[in-house]
Amino acid sequence: MRRTLTWLPWLLLVLVIAGFFMWQQRQQPQAPIAVDGVKMPAEKVEPLIDTSRAGGVTSYSAAVKVAAPAVVNIFTTQKVKAPSHPLLNDPVFREFFGNQLPEQFSQDRNENSLGSGVIVREDGYILTNNHVIEQAEQIVVALHDGRRALAKVIGSDPETDLAVIKIELNQLPVLPFKLSGNEIGDVVLAIGNPFGVGQTVTQGIISATGRSGLGINRYEDFVQTDAAINPGNSGGALIDVAGNLIGVNTAIFSQSGGSLGIGFAISAPVCQHVLNSILEHGRVIRGYVGLQLLPVEQQDVLATKPSGVVVAAVDPSGPAAQAGIQKDDVLLKVNGQEIDSSAYLVNYVGFQAPNSKVKINLQRAGQMLETEVIVAERMDKPQLDPRQQYIPLPR
Repeated sequence: MRRTLTWLPWLLLVLVIAGFFMWQQRQQPQAPIAVDGVKMPAEKVEPLIDTSRAGGVTSYSAAVKVAAPAVVNIFTTQKVKAPSHPLLNDPVFREFFGNQLPEQFSQDRNENSLGSGVIVREDGYILTNNHVIEQAEQIVVALHDGRRALAKVIGSDPETDLAVIKIELNQLPVLPFKLSGNEIGDVVLAIGNPFGVGQTVTQGIISATGRSGLGINRYEDFVQTDAAINPGNSGGALIDVAGNLIGVNTAIFSQSGGSLGIGFAISAPVCQHVLNSILEHGRVIRGYVGLQLLPVEQQDVLATKPSGVVVAAVDPSGPAAQAGIQKDDVLLKVNGQEIDSSAYLVNYVGFQAPNSKVKINLQRAGQMLETEVIVAERMDKPQLDPRQQYIPLPR
């Protein structure tokens, strides 16, 4: 009996230590599985930074070495119609030259443009901006290690300004998505090919998260940063100090075309949603409830900003009408989440799968109500022009 009591504490200690290590393993991010069964890279946890003896950060080179190989330069070529020269309508001129017109009088010309992209899968799938590859006749991808390859477009989504392209190369580096945990003030690095000078890294912080309602894209969930983003950075990576992909750089506020410290990256959750939807369906499938929304009118400028949005119009054949939502209702919550803007609800519904259900809390004539809406698939595709890389400053 005494001998049993002697080794029992040691057994308990071993069990506690083993349990701790098992718990620690479970806390590590698990490698996600893509819709087609391909294992994606797991999010990195440890920051890759160099510090001085005093504890100050001296370099982010370790994070750059991990992430930079997965950021590519993209070169595109497309034929554009040049304005017709008046001499081309002169019969004497055309008779003299016949069909061998001088090059300066040619009505078709090749236009080259450049951008960046991020390798997100080892089998060659790359995320970039739609406006980088839109209408391109040829897409060439240049890797960090010097290799080049032609790319084909797998799918695009003008409403988020994202596109998926693919190259046929082996041993490709990839960047894992960081889907949560980004905080205002976190250090971030922007990697891309500004002005075609070659791969460049700039450093800044996260200035804001969840930015929407800017009028850049129809569906917006931006990470705002003051890291310098310039022409050619479009489609490049915004990473954290562990080398995870926070977002895809897409736009800046600027009158000059250069960086003013207000740049926007499409958040990783949106990027992952678009990637998976295109790979699974060949297009992006979004939810629809059939509402037009307006902000709640604020009577007292000194009062707290009112929450919710006002229903301006209801599609009579849409899901919201079938759920009993009416014009002038004030929508307050969706699935328990407060609705702080029209853009928030548009984004939230857009992420929902068709035939899924959402609970909406609303106010009607001073009475609090709750209803359940069955989300439909959004079918209309409004014509947008997402190619405006530079958004003018408000006057």
